Amino acid sequence: MMERKKKSPVRRLIGSVVRYLVATVSLSIVLYIGFALLFSTKEEQLLEKENRLYKERYAQMLEKEALIGDGVKGLLVKDDAIYSELFETPAPSLDALTAADVIALSDSLSESFYLSAAASASESLMLMAENVDENFAEIFRLLQERRDSIPPLSLPLHDMSYVQTGASVGMKHNPSYHLPMQHDGIDLIAPQGAAVYAAADGVVSQVIRSRKGLGNVIVIDHQNGYQTRYCLLGEMTAVKGRSVKRDQQIGTVGISTSVPAPHLHFEVLRNGEVQDPVHYLFASLSPEDYSRMLYMSVSTAQSMD
Repeated sequence: MMERKKKSPVRRLIGSVVRYLVATVSLSIVLYIGFALLFSTKEEQLLEKENRLYKERYAQMLEKEALIGDGVKGLLVKDDAIYSELFETPAPSLDALTAADVIALSDSLSESFYLSAAASASESLMLMAENVDENFAEIFRLLQERRDSIPPLSLPLHDMSYVQTGASVGMKHNPSYHLPMQHDGIDLIAPQGAAVYAAADGVVSQVIRSRKGLGNVIVIDHQNGYQTRYCLLGEMTAVKGRSVKRDQQIGTVGISTSVPAPHLHFEVLRNGEVQDPVHYLFASLSPEDYSRMLYMSVSTAQSMD
């Protein structure tokens, strides 16, 4: 009995300490939860701000995606029209992976989904590669069967950079008359005396010597109704009635008192109708340089002749 009485105060003390600790911890948890619900830390505030910003940007990105999609559709239509005009055959189609396929790969956390989606994507890529091979084979077959339908696709100037591109076909500001006038070719800036080459095989139909207008001019007749005109020449080595080969030198870049700087005015015609020469130069340039040349030819508002 004496031992129980001696131990009772100790037990009571331990019990009090335990109850105090439990109450303190419980109160701390309650206070922390309440504080967390009522007040946000700086990190949480930054995260919330970032989330709001991402939501706004996401909406803007959706709008831009719609605009880009419309632009791509327009470019595809224009590309098909140019391809059909040049090669007289519908443009080949490629069934590439769509944006939905790419998004789907990141929308699921399932490993099996990743594997099946990756397999599906790989199969699509293989089919697309096969389509590319088939399309190129078909193009080469058509070109072999109809050699006379190949348009003039070579640049009349060698080692040319896209920065040498001037105005192309359209209403351009004329430097001599200071008025908007129809421009029927593309201005290719080059130093005086630079070599000028035939854009394709053909027969020289005209050799014009003049100090007025477009100055010295050489006209070459190609197959399938195509003609190329090389204007503002200096020396002319081509002879009327003689055949020329693609990349054969026919003259040099000249200069005239009516133009601000030496350059080659290059024209492409088909059945007498003016074509935009820039559409015929993609075979001589890298995709990047061709896109830059196309942009500069369209955006340049003033011609040089």
